[in-house]
Amino acid sequence: MADYGDEPHVLAVDDNLVDRKMIEALLKNSSCRVTTAENGMRALEYLGIRDDQPGESSVSATTSKVNLIITDYCMPGMTGFELLKKVKGSSILKEVPVVIVSSENVPTRINKCLAEGAQMFMLKPLKASDVKKLRCHLMNCRT
Repeated sequence: MADYGDEPHVLAVDDNLVDRKMIEALLKNSSCRVTTAENGMRALEYLGIRDDQPGESSVSATTSKVNLIITDYCMPGMTGFELLKKVKGSSILKEVPVVIVSSENVPTRINKCLAEGAQMFMLKPLKASDVKKLRCHLMNCRT
């Protein structure tokens, strides 16, 4: 059981600087500690997941202090869905909730992400009410 303390640590991944800054500001206003990454590969680096090994991902124990990952679906190089699969495929990080955000409301995409283990799927632009819902969910979702 992870200790969230008073300030959950969220990794926000988005290739769009404006969206990344907006998510960061909303999360900080909701008393979250935020680390940002501009793409899926940077997120994997931060999380300590090495992308060069098939099968079991190699994760360093010092980087698994993230309580939630929120990632854009559409990003160049590695989509949010591919990032989700990497996280869920890691024995150390698979319990970390992943929320996918997208400006496109595509039911098949939403269902695919949820089936692969996404905690939630939210539409952009995120609003303060979305972040409040997210924070409540974060504090209560892991048993």
